Amino acid sequence: MDWTFILTNALSTALGPTMVVYAIAATGVNIHFGYAGLLNIGQAAFVGTGAFGLALMVATFGLPFWVGIAVGLAGAVVLALLLGVPTLRLRADYLAIVTIAAAEIFRRIFRAASLREWTGGSDGLRGFAIPFFDLNPYQSRWSLEWPEGLSFLPGLTFGRTQLWVMTVGWILLLLIMLVVWLSMRSPWGRVLKGIREDEDAVRSLGKNVYSYKMQALVFGGVVGALAGFLIALDRANAQPDTYSTDFTFYLYAIMILGGAARVFGPLVGAAIFWFLVNFMSRTLQDIAANDYLPAAVLDTTQAGPLVFVMVGLGIVLMLIFRPQGIFGDKREITLDVR
Repeated sequence: MDWTFILTNALSTALGPTMVVYAIAATGVNIHFGYAGLLNIGQAAFVGTGAFGLALMVATFGLPFWVGIAVGLAGAVVLALLLGVPTLRLRADYLAIVTIAAAEIFRRIFRAASLREWTGGSDGLRGFAIPFFDLNPYQSRWSLEWPEGLSFLPGLTFGRTQLWVMTVGWILLLLIMLVVWLSMRSPWGRVLKGIREDEDAVRSLGKNVYSYKMQALVFGGVVGALAGFLIALDRANAQPDTYSTDFTFYLYAIMILGGAARVFGPLVGAAIFWFLVNFMSRTLQDIAANDYLPAAVLDTTQAGPLVFVMVGLGIVLMLIFRPQGIFGDKREITLDVR
């Protein structure tokens, strides 16, 4: 097997746009679950709201790019309010039920054939990413040179489009991490963590627990919408099935792997998660393609599903033996559901 190709391919995924998107989206989940104790199982809906808010405004209605950004962010705020108003006064599991249902409703609506004229149906929307790539300062009209691709290591190459998405994505991710770090060190963040530990105690101190929970839900939802912009622009396509329930489950796996309530947890978790997924996928495909194992045991069609079986098993084992993840604290992943 070509181990150099397998390793460089896995490394490119662990550093590239996909990892950045999932790190940003998982940071939103970290705000909800890690810091505030809100069990949001529908983060995919917030990500999809950002993606389709941008895509609909630009591709369907022909409005400017920045109007699409504003609509996507506003849509995430409205969605958080719609989900939070009826549930945040109740137990944590009610929020989980409502958010997972909302994410699936969102996906079904945007892939409905009756709305195909506006949403593109199951094929999604295209043609909205051009204004984003026109913002790249390294274009010929600026008389600056931007190579077609850069090779950081033998076999580790990113094209011009990927480089621009990665540049914006990494800057955005670092800014979000800085905002989260400052927020959680502030009195507001300390109240939020107090609510996670024991909301009755916080309420006894005169704090409006409901208001703080709503603010956290909006904050994490807006961060999710930012990830939605980036994933849609990277793929130049807003496709509803991208934002399935699996998407949110991957975000929880990433957050728990890196460590809940840790600023760098989502970044580290996303890098490790996608490195392992890509590494195992390429390795199993090579094993199957080169007949290292009998076809009855492993063939190329089984390699992909087997990867996620192994990842799932690994997450289960991690939750048993190290539930706090790499950097986390076991006490900070316990919900107060009273």
